[in-house]
Amino acid sequence: MFDLDNLVRPNVRRLTPYSCARDDFHGKAEIFLDANENPFGTLNRYPDPYQRELKAEISRLKGVPVENIFLGNGSDEIIDLCFRIFCNPGADKALTLKPSYGMYEVSASVNDVQIIKIPLSETFGVNFDDIKPHFRDKNLKIILLCSPNNPTGNCIDRTVIESILNEFNGIVMLDEAYIDFSDQPSMKDDIDRYPNLIVMQTFSKAFGLASVRVGMAFTNPEIIRYLNKMKPPYNISTLNQKTVLKKLKKQGEYLTQVMKIKKERTRLSGEIAKLSCVVEVFPSDANFILVRMKDADLIYDYLVNKGIIVRNRSNVINNCLRITVGTKIENNRLLRALKSMEK
Repeated sequence: MFDLDNLVRPNVRRLTPYSCARDDFHGKAEIFLDANENPFGTLNRYPDPYQRELKAEISRLKGVPVENIFLGNGSDEIIDLCFRIFCNPGADKALTLKPSYGMYEVSASVNDVQIIKIPLSETFGVNFDDIKPHFRDKNLKIILLCSPNNPTGNCIDRTVIESILNEFNGIVMLDEAYIDFSDQPSMKDDIDRYPNLIVMQTFSKAFGLASVRVGMAFTNPEIIRYLNKMKPPYNISTLNQKTVLKKLKKQGEYLTQVMKIKKERTRLSGEIAKLSCVVEVFPSDANFILVRMKDADLIYDYLVNKGIIVRNRSNVINNCLRITVGTKIENNRLLRALKSMEK
């Protein structure tokens, strides 16, 4: 039986959060003399600490009630907050897959939380039977899953995710940073079915706002309450909130760009697969492709000399480069450079 309060660190349950000036007053006013702000300027006021206007727009877009939405300074802040809420330093554990997004392990280390890494299969699949025995560990508090996964690009089998949610009594964080590029449905609509599920999405990828640093978490209101309790009072600036709001009003632009990226992903994958220096191009549900080369280090250095930067992931997957899908012009330049090696 899932018991949220039993998972939360005792000191977090007892914590009285900082109350800022904007917590004490809600509504509209003409004169603000409550927060020791400079009365002059256009950026002199503190931002809305709960991003109410932005959450209302996200709620309309995503079909998720406002009370089920938390916004972080990127998904990285959400990950870090969850470690601090649910994991006792030096005692508790988290579990993730290998390879996957590197910040899970970094954030665990920062918070002195042991991380268990379950290797993916040769086809980058997840075997539930490899994960299930760890459920008996009373110190395992969080499971972090990335789907579509980074750097492999594939989605995790939904039945595996549902099995974990049904049988694990801890928190399951599902990172859907690349879900906009996938034909698989998001699990954000399942948060009412699974009280232990936190679905993370971002404005960094499909919305093209990586520099703005706004991540979303969709989960039950009780988990939202603890996230709000632990976050810094003004974790997202007014400028960043307004930038996202402006972008959300351009849905046509977003949809067009996603369609172009998916089309280029198909073309780029096909063209790269024809090259003699390539061993395999793995299927992708993301805005990047993973390519196994005959000599990834050699090709990476060659592309650097051509002014083209890809990601060398050979340290986690043998002889593999991760290549982000660029514009058609950028992708053509990459293809010309790779083809020139074969002459």
